[in-house]
Amino acid sequence: MDSNYDPQAIEAKWQKRWADEKLFETEAALGRKKYYVLEMLPYPSGDIHMGHVRNYSIGDALARYMGMKGYNILHPIGWDAFGLPAENAAIKSQRHPSEFTFSYIDRMRGQLQRLGVSYDWRREIASCVPEYYRWNQWFFLKMYERGLAYRRKSRVNWCPECETVLANEQVVDGCCWRHEETRVTERELEQWYLKITAYADQLLDDMKELVRWPERVLTMQKNWIGKSLGTFVDFTVSGLWKPLRIFTTRVDTIFGCTAVFLAPEHPLVEELVASSKEPTRLREDVERIKSSAVRARVELNLDKLGVDSGFTARNPYNGEAVPIWLANFVLMEYGTGAIMAVPAHDERDYEFCSAYRLPIRTVIVPEGTDSAAWADPPLKAMVEYGRLVASGPYSGLSSAEAMERMTGDAEAKGFGEGTIQYRIKDWGISRQRYWGTPIPMVYCDACGIVPVAEKDLPVILPPNVKLTGRGHSPLADVPEFVHTTCPKCAKPARRETDTMDTFVDSSWYFYRYTDPKIATAPINKDVVKYWFPVDQYIGGIEHAILHLIYMRFFTKVMRDIGLVEFSEPVARLFTQGMVIKDGAKMSKSKGNVVDPTEMFAKYGADTTRIYMLFAAPPEKDLDWSDAGIEGAARFVNRVYRLVAKHAGKLEGVRAGKLRAKDKAALTAEERRLLRKAHQTLRHVTEDMEERWHFNTDIAISMELVNDLTDLEAAVAAGKIRPAAHRTALEFLVTILSLFAPHVADELWEGLGHAEPLLKVSWPAFDAELAAEDELELPVQVNGKLRARIRVAASASEEEIRTRALAEEKVIQHLSGRQVVKVIVVPQKLVSIVVK
Repeated sequence: MDSNYDPQAIEAKWQKRWADEKLFETEAALGRKKYYVLEMLPYPSGDIHMGHVRNYSIGDALARYMGMKGYNILHPIGWDAFGLPAENAAIKSQRHPSEFTFSYIDRMRGQLQRLGVSYDWRREIASCVPEYYRWNQWFFLKMYERGLAYRRKSRVNWCPECETVLANEQVVDGCCWRHEETRVTERELEQWYLKITAYADQLLDDMKELVRWPERVLTMQKNWIGKSLGTFVDFTVSGLWKPLRIFTTRVDTIFGCTAVFLAPEHPLVEELVASSKEPTRLREDVERIKSSAVRARVELNLDKLGVDSGFTARNPYNGEAVPIWLANFVLMEYGTGAIMAVPAHDERDYEFCSAYRLPIRTVIVPEGTDSAAWADPPLKAMVEYGRLVASGPYSGLSSAEAMERMTGDAEAKGFGEGTIQYRIKDWGISRQRYWGTPIPMVYCDACGIVPVAEKDLPVILPPNVKLTGRGHSPLADVPEFVHTTCPKCAKPARRETDTMDTFVDSSWYFYRYTDPKIATAPINKDVVKYWFPVDQYIGGIEHAILHLIYMRFFTKVMRDIGLVEFSEPVARLFTQGMVIKDGAKMSKSKGNVVDPTEMFAKYGADTTRIYMLFAAPPEKDLDWSDAGIEGAARFVNRVYRLVAKHAGKLEGVRAGKLRAKDKAALTAEERRLLRKAHQTLRHVTEDMEERWHFNTDIAISMELVNDLTDLEAAVAAGKIRPAAHRTALEFLVTILSLFAPHVADELWEGLGHAEPLLKVSWPAFDAELAAEDELELPVQVNGKLRARIRVAASASEEEIRTRALAEEKVIQHLSGRQVVKVIVVPQKLVSIVVK
């Protein structure tokens, strides 16, 4: 072996050999256990960033480990290739978006290949090609057939920067998810929707299958779906003498209702304005609240604003007339667009009613509390369930009893009913941009809205289009695209000119990887049956209520149309932390971007990967450190020099499993080295199976390198025989292959092996050899470390206690003091309490 580590030459050599040997290519093989490793596909933005390097290094470590464990590995990659960035770049340069997209794909593909990730590149997909997006259109038609795709006019979120519609999930803190400082406004447009609400209960109920998903993600999805059991109650509007239906999840608090709040878009508002004694003033107030409501819907912390309409509504439970207010935080899309204000038992209502000096009345007190001793009005909202007070015939009931009885009474007397409501709304997929999937619908004056025939798919994006980024969809200005014939009557018709939300593309792409060339269907059902579910999915937490809900919805639709036989596509989900620098998210504007390509050129891909996995636990944010990658480079160099130094001397030596008599014959130095080697292997094996503490895996590997270095003199003196030495080195190199595969294969070859490590079985650790003969335990006196003792691993607590009390340094701190107790924490420490 060359004694000098040259990462550029080594990495180029092994990338070529892996490709020549088709090492990462795989096919379905019935009867062979499979493992599907998937990282979220990237958007081709021009260059990979350090977040990509981290994400793909995590997935690659797992794919390589499971491959060495004997699994048939599917590890694919593709491109989420439609979207606004390419279109915006095309507008600025007056070039076609496809030019940017495919040039960026070429560049990023080269960077990922330079990273050495074990992708089967034959399965590569790009969502912007007709061979892919025709199936987006096919899915749309299937949903339309089932009533799951429909068109309606509605208020939508509008990004002035993107000049297009955003789904609710794409609005973050009042701003566009792509343009974090651009305020979202509202427009009223005809839009196409996918009826995700039809699957709301299934999306909730099937979470019981997601036992290996992060609880944080499941909680975010539950909150976004927002299932609420509640009651409709009909108040009566004074003067108009018509019902006003409100929705509440806490009908037990209705005797504490001191106002009714309306969304400014509620149909009743126009009648109130028309009937008002001051219609001009009320109209101005309505417009002011309506303008504020646009922001309040997407900004959780925006001030709550309201205005008194001058009208009242009668509470059917107690006959009390309460004022009707218009409020910017009431959603027309949730419930009925009208809610009751119960300030004593709702924090938002308490804040609002306190600000506007509306009455606050306690009607629920904690169980076992004397209602007379309960402050009224309260100092803060009591939102918990309890016992009803000042609630007429319901006083004394528990909240649960009252809700059941009061809902039943509303139904019996005809002024209400029990109901279920959801926060999640149907998915608006219409986008007024060019670079996306055309929606396969036409408009015929004779037949109305008509779907394109399946045989005529795909509806292809026209190449000659003028992009301005302003106003309506650019497709509307392409006559040869717009003008078509009706699929029903063959008369002249107009095509839909909006394109689909790009989240449609990413809702099923992972199925296409299993047979990316199939031309007769979106997926090959037999192959999908072999590879699914995805065993491990890796991506960012930011997709919890976007992609990760949409893909679950798509799978359920695919099940219902007979494409798959299961309800959930992903068995296990892992959300990795971000890569930041100087405490902030990397961005060009902040000048804190680290270019992976520069790191590859300076240190090599292996060193970059080692650093990304070592610097922080994978689920935590990683704060980039130049000193940290220097340290990783020193470690990789040290391993290389260590193995290269001894590889020649071990030629022809075999490292095999030790029998009992072999273990008995081990020297003390051999036992020490093999103990550390098997402990390291055990730690990494257990981590790869469950915990994923890559940082500690690399740290314990560093400890093994330290022991190998410390024991070089013992090797030279013959106290460590070649077989034991080779075993420790081979364990080290095998472990390293998960995190730094190029240099590991180079060292493996240097140790005399012909095949790359991916063709080698993962070794089994020997629990007996990994066991400690002795333990070193810290001894504390009143919480302060005073000594360390060594005891036999099999020592009893009494033996450990006796040994600790006999330690000279401990005795010095016990002089003249009484030992109260001695606590032995097995294999951890000894704590002595004195006074």
